[in-house]
Amino acid sequence: MVKKPWGGRFEGPTDALVEAFTSSIEGDRHIAIDDVEGSLAHARMLQDVGVISTADGEKIAGGLRTIRREIETGTFAWNLALEDVHMNIERRLAALVGDDVAGRLHTARSRNDQVALDVRLFLRRRLRDIVEKLVALEHALIEKAHANIDVIMPGYTHMQRAQPVRLAHHLLAYREMFARDRSRVTDAMKRALVSPLGSGALAGTPHPIDRERVASLLGLGGVTANSMDSVADRDALLEVLSVSAISMIHLSRLSEEIVLFASAEFGFIEIEDAFTTGSSMMPQKKNPDVAELVRGKCGRVVGDLVSLLVTMKGLPMTYNRDMQEDKPPLYDSLDTWAGCLEVTSRMIPAVRFREDRLSNALREGFVTATELADHLVTRGVPFRDAHEVVGRIVGHCVAAKKTLDDLDLEALRRFHPDFGEDALEWIDVQRAVDRRDLIGGPNRARVAAAIDAARQDLEAAFAAGWLTTT
Repeated sequence: MVKKPWGGRFEGPTDALVEAFTSSIEGDRHIAIDDVEGSLAHARMLQDVGVISTADGEKIAGGLRTIRREIETGTFAWNLALEDVHMNIERRLAALVGDDVAGRLHTARSRNDQVALDVRLFLRRRLRDIVEKLVALEHALIEKAHANIDVIMPGYTHMQRAQPVRLAHHLLAYREMFARDRSRVTDAMKRALVSPLGSGALAGTPHPIDRERVASLLGLGGVTANSMDSVADRDALLEVLSVSAISMIHLSRLSEEIVLFASAEFGFIEIEDAFTTGSSMMPQKKNPDVAELVRGKCGRVVGDLVSLLVTMKGLPMTYNRDMQEDKPPLYDSLDTWAGCLEVTSRMIPAVRFREDRLSNALREGFVTATELADHLVTRGVPFRDAHEVVGRIVGHCVAAKKTLDDLDLEALRRFHPDFGEDALEWIDVQRAVDRRDLIGGPNRARVAAAIDAARQDLEAAFAAGWLTTT
């Protein structure tokens, strides 16, 4: 047991078990750099407004820069008895510049508003990396779509073959998902990147500080509006965890299709050896383990979101120690999300589509049945009647073990006399896809335009630096 690191209120030491139980150091190492950055800005502001002298401010800044180098090089010595990242840095600063000077840094600041700032700075730093990985995955999907723009595949509803679409259109659907994820990150950061520093423990400070100066020094878009909310608020974390859970669901859905399409039953894709594994018993196996793991890790990230939601749901104003449990799910979620994005973006180029299997699936699945119904509609037949007619045609083909391609015009007219001379053209998959010439449709020109628009969107994201802070 050791003496408590601060306060004259306590006479006895903290029990060793309590020290270990309450310590957050292992997780807080993630925000150590951010804590130093926030402290540098705080010290500069205190010096600017005259709360501390120029000499003390310069000593503090020099000590903090030394600590930052130690953290970056891995030479910083962590002391579990000091409970958290803030006290570890403060004690190291005292060793560098003396207790009297170091003790002035915490003027007009509480650990409550300090950690609230640290986490926001951490989010800005980490989410830049996340956005880069989202962009990389979008790029991989766009280029795979471009390379397969002339490949037609069956689209599915209820996991049943439904209508023909371009493979590129299918791939771009996932790109849309990840583009929305990127937009959500950017949007969440608009609310997160404001400074809570100056809120103190909950009621601000009587010292003549300049909160806007701190925000400006840190490149933040402003300051929080209510001191109590500032230290009670964890919405930024919840938003990011929500985005990560949504994005992981998108990754899981993509992974599910990779697993299905790689199976012998589908056989639509072949995955390069670098992204598959074998079996310890069955020598013939080539397993899509990467996609399966991404799919599995989705549950973990969703659990991280639920964990923090449950932690926060019953807390009164303002800061409560329960909030120490806010960061482990955040760190885990971001690490898992980043890893899954990176491995998926590298796996997409390693996927080869088997056009022969896709063609067979198109021929066997009655995927142009809707085209025949639409053809009758163009000839004046009400759609519900046309639907009934084509349903009977499909039933006939199933019973006769035929496909729509096996029928001639005479056979079609036995079911309805209004089938026109061009009826058989309507069941050609290429024409069926290109007939859907509308915004958001699978027509070749529309898909080519969508690829160009997606590329331009990524170029704009690069030009904007991806994240907007104000």
